[in-house]
Amino acid sequence: MGNLQIYNDLTEEGIRRLYEQAKAIAVEFSEKAALKPGQLVVVGCSTSEVLGKDYGTYSHPQAGDAIWRGLAEIFYEKGIFIAAQCCEHLNRALIVEEEIAKEDQLVSVVPQPKAGGSFATAAWRQMRHPVAQEYIRADAGLDIGGTMVGMHLKPVAVPFRLTQNHLGEAMVLSAYTRPKYIGGARAVYAPPEK
Repeated sequence: MGNLQIYNDLTEEGIRRLYEQAKAIAVEFSEKAALKPGQLVVVGCSTSEVLGKDYGTYSHPQAGDAIWRGLAEIFYEKGIFIAAQCCEHLNRALIVEEEIAKEDQLVSVVPQPKAGGSFATAAWRQMRHPVAQEYIRADAGLDIGGTMVGMHLKPVAVPFRLTQNHLGEAMVLSAYTRPKYIGGARAVYAPPEK
């Protein structure tokens, strides 16, 4: 966990620290989830929780920007796509690159810090060709501050722990997905390829 005073004031040092923590999380997450180029990670992030406040009470654009930049730098370098989950005011819609969007799932909305959240707003501003999509089935999920990304994961989600399990003051939860096991007692299951 961080020093709450650094995050409450959100000085340049605090912003830099959030960026560095986000990068470290993305590195560990992509390795432990064994993500491959072309796969999709759904990320939900409450900047209010990151800054030690209650959900929706302290949306902070600079924090959202720093976290987005840290995650995107690592994920994009590895060829991994990000779906930035909006808050409940936009029904948890997702901001994705147009190249991976599903035409029948597109919705018309542009996230804002208080309607979508600062993290999704940062994603919208920094993606090459952002669009909003209603649903997605991601290969893995990163939940920063208890934002409930599970609704956007493929079945079956397998949670795992990160060493860097906080970003600012927010708890970080993570999961990858695997194919369903079927067949019963006679079935033989090969371990999922990582």
